[in-house]
Amino acid sequence: MKKIGVIVNTKRPRARDVLVELRGLAEERGFKLYAENAEMAAILGAEHIPVSDFSKKVDVALAMGGDGTVLYTARALHGAEIPIMGINLGSLGFLTSVGDSEIAQALDALKHKTYKVSEREVAECRIFQDGTEIGHENALNDIVLGWGGSSRIVTLKLSINGEAVSSFMCDGLIVSTPTGSTGHSLSSGGPILHPGICGFGINVICPHTLSSRPLVVPNSSTLEIEVMSAAKELILSIDGQDEYKVEQGGKIKIRRSPNDVEFLQLQDHSYFAVLAKKLHWRGSSL
Repeated sequence: MKKIGVIVNTKRPRARDVLVELRGLAEERGFKLYAENAEMAAILGAEHIPVSDFSKKVDVALAMGGDGTVLYTARALHGAEIPIMGINLGSLGFLTSVGDSEIAQALDALKHKTYKVSEREVAECRIFQDGTEIGHENALNDIVLGWGGSSRIVTLKLSINGEAVSSFMCDGLIVSTPTGSTGHSLSSGGPILHPGICGFGINVICPHTLSSRPLVVPNSSTLEIEVMSAAKELILSIDGQDEYKVEQGGKIKIRRSPNDVEFLQLQDHSYFAVLAKKLHWRGSSL
């Protein structure tokens, strides 16, 4: 891996300083750098190319910022089969597993191929309104249908592999990948799914019943969410980005994408240590 593409969140306070450090470390190790941002490319001494050309040029992408930067990178490179290493320019993240003080170790790991590889599933989402497909998106984290212009509840029908599961009077519904299970789904009472789990988590937001519980289904499933009743437009959010407005009669079809995302991590990275740090997860004290 000699060619590194760099995507950086320029709003992070330490971005410039870290890029100056990255430039020197990369030169010492014989890496060639590419960047999508012209100003950052100048700081890095990198070749400026659009992210759409990364697939033709780079061997690995460094997503430098927070988890949002990694999500952007994963979506921008979807299907390109370019592994991603997340470099955190703030506090430790779930996806940005390398701290900004560990850049030298990260480059050494890339040079000597001593990194760990974590394969992550991606959800493919197709959006229909009145029978017409209006969008096709991919989600590394989650797909959330809900909210809108008022607080009035809606009725959503869930089907799996063509079989009706139930209809829910609720505020919305979340479908998460294992990667996204520690996000919005968890805050709504959903389970934590280890990245090695092959499945989707399904969680109803504020259901008007005491019997609703989160559901985990195999990644071979095809999910369909239909808006049965709604006195408002609903917002469909893909990985935290508001993408579409869906009205009554709209349908969302979700299945596993044929293209996974490959994350590179340092050898001492621990998934459970990150859970404990980020979520303050503790057992019982004796």
